[in-house]
Amino acid sequence: MTDKRVNGSAVVTSPQNTVEGFVKEFLRELSFGQGVTLERASVNDQYLALARTVRQYLMARWLETLQRQREAQAKSVAYLSAEYLLGRQLDNALLATDLTEVVEEGLASLGIELQTLRDQETEPGLGNGGLGRLAACFVDSLATMSVPCIGYGIRYDYGIFRQTFVDGWQVEQPDNWLALGAPWEFPHPEAAVTVHFGGRTETYDDEGVERTRWVHDWDVLGVPFNYMVPGYQNGRVNTLRLWSAKATQAFDLQIFNSGEYVDAVRAQTFAENISKVLYPEDSTPQGKELRLQQQYFFVACSIKDFVDYVLPEDFDLHRLPERIIFQLNDTHPVIAVPELMRVLVDEKKWDWDEAWAVTQQCFAYTCHTLLPEALEVWSVELMGRLLPRHLEIIYRINEEFLAEVAAKHPGDDALLERMSIIAERPERSVRMAYLATVAGSKVNGVAALHSDLLRDKVLPDFSTYWPDKFTNVTNGVTPRRFVRLSNPALSELITEAVGVGWVTDLERLRGMEPLADDQEFREKFRAVKAHNKERLSALLQARDGITLPADAMLDVMVKRLHEYKRQTLKVLHIVTLYDRVLRGELDPATMQKRVFAFGAKAAPGYHMAKQIIGLINHVGATINDDPRLGGALTVVFPPNYNVTLAETLIPAADLSEQISLAGKEASGTGNMKFALNGALTIGTDDGANVEIRELVGDENFFLFGLLEPQVADLVAAGYQPGRYYEEDPALKRAIDLIASGTFSGGDGSVFAPLVQNLLTEDRFLALADYRSYVDAQDRVDAAYADVEGWTRSAILNVARSGFFSSDRSMWDYIDRIWHTPPVVSR
Repeated sequence: MTDKRVNGSAVVTSPQNTVEGFVKEFLRELSFGQGVTLERASVNDQYLALARTVRQYLMARWLETLQRQREAQAKSVAYLSAEYLLGRQLDNALLATDLTEVVEEGLASLGIELQTLRDQETEPGLGNGGLGRLAACFVDSLATMSVPCIGYGIRYDYGIFRQTFVDGWQVEQPDNWLALGAPWEFPHPEAAVTVHFGGRTETYDDEGVERTRWVHDWDVLGVPFNYMVPGYQNGRVNTLRLWSAKATQAFDLQIFNSGEYVDAVRAQTFAENISKVLYPEDSTPQGKELRLQQQYFFVACSIKDFVDYVLPEDFDLHRLPERIIFQLNDTHPVIAVPELMRVLVDEKKWDWDEAWAVTQQCFAYTCHTLLPEALEVWSVELMGRLLPRHLEIIYRINEEFLAEVAAKHPGDDALLERMSIIAERPERSVRMAYLATVAGSKVNGVAALHSDLLRDKVLPDFSTYWPDKFTNVTNGVTPRRFVRLSNPALSELITEAVGVGWVTDLERLRGMEPLADDQEFREKFRAVKAHNKERLSALLQARDGITLPADAMLDVMVKRLHEYKRQTLKVLHIVTLYDRVLRGELDPATMQKRVFAFGAKAAPGYHMAKQIIGLINHVGATINDDPRLGGALTVVFPPNYNVTLAETLIPAADLSEQISLAGKEASGTGNMKFALNGALTIGTDDGANVEIRELVGDENFFLFGLLEPQVADLVAAGYQPGRYYEEDPALKRAIDLIASGTFSGGDGSVFAPLVQNLLTEDRFLALADYRSYVDAQDRVDAAYADVEGWTRSAILNVARSGFFSSDRSMWDYIDRIWHTPPVVSR
């Protein structure tokens, strides 16, 4: 990397974009970065040197982007998210810089295979599921679209956990993703931010004005770690800034010298717990408190960073809405609202009304759920103990809001109780979704159906009160990672069909539609799918020792393990097929061979979810080892499903399982990834499934199950799952097989809690949808037997899914919520 001087300023330029230039920089990094020669370098040395070399090609663009933003003073998006499920960074950086061929050739000249170094990379443990992957897609799209954005979050030391299976049961291990180095991050301990907790508040006289100050008990440091977020070959590199918690006084020498070694580092241990793991288990009071500490920690760091360090020193904060919109990615960062008010009122000494007027223009809220239990609430006792000033601010926001509502609806005490940010029952608590709605300039759902239900059922009083505040932005996924990188064979075929522009304009996939009727193109498409299955088979064999049978339909259900997503319904279908074979209704020699692939983590304290994982693995072990099936049915559940595995599994899939109970899934993004990669969907009319079905066509989608109004009616009438069990012999046999111990060594007690739950509660109506689901699966078998027809449908799924690009999602946010235009290169 060279350093020139232009008008007295340093201008950093990238290394030469040639094989020779790359090799020179790579060897320099080995020598001066890792301190080894090529001959003595380990694979990890080589990977770290490669990562640092590749990032040099981005750094000049990054620094230029930051300089351009300082000069333009353009409005930015600050994306506040507790998760960023980034995936591996090397290939994305190579794609963004168009360096893949140069690097591959350069490494080969040194006797190194690029794939070997790719395999060395560990993906960052910074997320868990769809929320974090969505955040990663969005920041990728904003960089590709040249929109100023800074992502803020937490740099977790151990992520959520690394999933292992012991005798089929989930066991959580630390995800030590930082163990071998993290070459894509830039730590800045000199820019650490102090965050306060606990204590009390007091009033004081400030030149005749009564003000409040927070007298805190303890504090921690937030150390920023910067990541580059490159746009696709456009010269822009945005920033992801993640915060790591450190003690303000990490080590007490006097205590250490007295022999109390544990006590000497107690403050460090306590402080660093805040950024240790994603979503600490919160079934205990200590776990709940740690979660609130995490949430306040990262938003306090982020707001101080933007207000005090990103903005110019002389910036007039009354113009803050012209420079920033803080997007609240679910309820986790909503405590940012009272934090900005505290900064403006207590630190900048504004009066309340002017601070509230600015704050209301600076936030927007994305709701990602329809489940009441997922809309976070914090007890007043906990918040008052941990964040006493913020609780006071929330009380005043609520008081003034309810006064406004009461003026418009006098005498309607029930309405005031329903809309109050403070809930009185079952314990006094703060409803964070309500606070976000009151403070936010906009509230959006993440799929058309979800947004309708958000207005009508989750926040109906608020949507009636502020109808213009609510909008929809359907989720999307980045085509760079989830088609271009993860499915290179399909990418080549798409480029052959529609040209190169589709990577940043996914609607161009429509140009493939006529080719669905071209036999030669269908043959090429099938060859791509076969190649991807071979690639998956090789990966699972190397990764987990799993062998996949050839010539089988790949039926995939990968998502977070939760009862509403209904992995149990999928298991009941598998058990039903097994029962049909044992009863002689299906002949293994002639039936459609299937591989059922699962991927899911259960939250450590979610015992029913862990039961379901155990059931899947035990059913799989029984079926896979039963010679009577002749390999016609295979169940695989590779542990620790993550982005890296998804990038190989999704392109190989034939059937995408999107079977949540209608009205429970906000959107989903896995459903979009599967459709874009040529899998057909079997699904309910739920979340973004609705829009997928409308776009790809009913004939290319396997719809089943109750519609959302029917679900509501059935629940209101008093749902009785036992009736479905008694009235459907196939369902009864499937449940009885599980209850009998067939899949648990003859011990019927192993899965008794799960069976009991299904027969007496079945909160998500798996038994009610069972018959419709099994019949739809029979239609899947018949359709898959028509090879040409299935291929045609798969091609049309790809061609008609361009709407689900995260680039389109970002344009919707920009148009409807943010109003942040691109800042193009000079």
